Parts: sequence; C-alpha cells; structure tokens
Amino acid sequence: MKPTQYYPVIQTDDVAGTAAFYQDHFGFRPAFAADWYVHLQSAADPSVNIAVLDGQHETIPEPGRGTARGIILNFEVADVDAEHARLADAGLPILKPLCDEAFGQRHFITADPNGVLIDVITPIPPSAEFAEQYRADALPA
Repeated sequence: MKPTQYYPVIQTDDVAGTAAFYQDHFGFRPAFAADWYVHLQSAADPSVNIAVLDGQHETIPEPGRGTARGIILNFEVADVDAEHARLADAGLPILKPLCDEAFGQRHFITADPNGVLIDVITPIPPSAEFAEQYRADALPA
C-alpha cells in the first residue's frame, strides 16, 4: 500500500462542538463541513489533517459506531512551553503536567470535549539509554 494521505477521524456525539474545539485551540480550519462530518486542515500546514464524524452515521458499520475511546492524538510543536501556557490559560484540562521524558520528549497531555487525549510534544535529546533504541536518522536533536 502507498498511502496518499493519513489522518485520524474522531467519532463523536457533538460534531460541531468537537470541530470548533480543534479550530479554536489547535489552528485547524474546515476543508469540508456538513452536520455529520467535518474535515479539518491545519492552517499552518495543510498536510496535517483531522476529521470529526457523527459516531452514529450510516457510513460507519454498526459494530463500529460510537464515540472515540483509547486514542491519543500527538501534536509535535516547536515550543511546548508556550502551547502549555496558551492552552492552560484557555481553560483546557491539563491531565499530565508539562515534563521532560528520558525517551526524548518534553510534553503535557490535555483532552478534547470527548475525552480524547491530546499529547503536545517538543522532541528533546533522549537519555543515553533511550538514544540506543532510536534509528540514527530518527534520533531527536
């Protein structure tokens, strides 16, 4: 398979509210908007996409209908400290405080209105122990 694009689709009971959340706090804009589905593109980088779908829509096979669970969306950013301050000031819940991880991330975790976890990350140099586990061209600098 040679994908031409990849993006997560969040199933929800509140399409408009969820789409508004990602527009207001993460800089997305609608590329397509209907009452049951909104395709969002990052205003900063149109190759970064996310979609929001009514979890009961007929296009979803019945056994798969519902709302998002067990998913974490990762957003890598240039300045995680600034994003932490901005999102905390906006009243988003901070479920994991801003911290440095030995495996090569400075990050914090918040959540969208559906409870979908959002991990906001700036890569940092990992500890020597974790550096050995990276492929050479994937090692955070």
